Amino acid sequence: MAADQEEELRYLSGLGNSFSSEAVPGSLPVGQNSPLVCPLGLYAEQLSGTSFTTPRASNLRTWLYRIKPSVTHEPFHPLQDKGARLVGEFDRATTVATPTQLRWRPAEVPLHPPLDFIDGLYTVCGAGSSFLRHGYAIHMYAANKSMDGCAFCNADGDFLIVPQQGRLFITTECGKMLVSPGEIVVIPQGFRFAVDLPDGPSRGYVSEIFGSHFQLPDLGPIGANGLASPRDFLSPTAWFEQAHRPGYAIVQKYGGELFAATQDFSPFNVVAWHGNYVPYKYDLSRFCPFNTVLFDHGDPSVNTVLTAPTDKPGVALLDFVIFPPRWLVAENTFRPPYYHRNCMSEFMGLIYGIYEAKADGFLPGGASLHSCMTPHGPDTKTYEATISRGDVANEPSRLSGTLAFMFESSLIPRVCRWALDSPCRDLDYYQCWIGLKSHFSSHDNGEPAAGADQKD
Repeated sequence: MAADQEEELRYLSGLGNSFSSEAVPGSLPVGQNSPLVCPLGLYAEQLSGTSFTTPRASNLRTWLYRIKPSVTHEPFHPLQDKGARLVGEFDRATTVATPTQLRWRPAEVPLHPPLDFIDGLYTVCGAGSSFLRHGYAIHMYAANKSMDGCAFCNADGDFLIVPQQGRLFITTECGKMLVSPGEIVVIPQGFRFAVDLPDGPSRGYVSEIFGSHFQLPDLGPIGANGLASPRDFLSPTAWFEQAHRPGYAIVQKYGGELFAATQDFSPFNVVAWHGNYVPYKYDLSRFCPFNTVLFDHGDPSVNTVLTAPTDKPGVALLDFVIFPPRWLVAENTFRPPYYHRNCMSEFMGLIYGIYEAKADGFLPGGASLHSCMTPHGPDTKTYEATISRGDVANEPSRLSGTLAFMFESSLIPRVCRWALDSPCRDLDYYQCWIGLKSHFSSHDNGEPAAGADQKD
């Protein structure tokens, strides 16, 4: 990607807004969506992210005005040599159930063979079904080349992409975005996009949700401000490509399988668009964390950036939660995350630094999975170092140089066999807790414990 391309990028600010953007002045119709003849001879095409009859407050759709409509392609055919490690149906035939705590070391991005974003995408775990429109999948990717002569389209759900190494230059039907490690990008269901790698090899994480869309969490007693601000989410501005592109491939993920169709033009031929169903990115350094200011450790839900809710209030299909740099000031409090068993399941990744609950073994680019009701918490070294600090533990300290995240879901994940068999899997993960020893004493400072039997 040339430097002048980066300088030309412009964004529209706000999450949930209804935007209008045109690359050529006068290319948007005025006063209606689908006139008999669109300005500049363009085709009108609507992309719907919700059903037509979804209530207005949550209805998502965008009108695209393009040089040729997206329907102009050859029939789709299955790609037998791609997508073998993608899953869209999580059952006993495709995945394995295990309550064991799991951890993976970071996978090296191979230099050979050439792998673009599609080739390098593989499923780790998930739940539910893309066909039944309920569930999620968690993927990782490791790519070493830009996509060339093809675009990707996910018909199954929304992608939330978390790059950990190397920037992603993403071209979508709404325009272009540059996404760096420390930022995230959401590509809603149905959008066609292509990923270039301006820094060379890249790796990262992807969550995918079926039948729902991400939104900002309710703030409750926090009030009107804090956490992620809508104005910090950025969507692209209209950009189009008119060149003749014989043999251009549209690769579509459908039911977890990949299909391809060819056409003779770029899918990025949208001259203008308007609507509220758009790709967007977010800089995680803009997140305004809230924390305890007196005692005890707040629940991690206070660090939710985006959520995909279910019909049950307060229960998420998938939350995206981060653990960013912040001040720790709680008094007489064990400040790292507490030991925990959760009705939710937690998949964690580390973008950079050291995670506060794991002194060793959890590395940038790695991952861990703690499923429903599986106990987890700080490793032995973290626990012992924390409780040994004495009165020093009451002093304010700044957690810096770290950025971890969590995909948390109410659905119990099933794990792909290749993830369990991966050479990157840390088979000794359980050992990080084995060293935890009993500090129990029935006497505290020489006095009988409360409730202890005493003789006169």
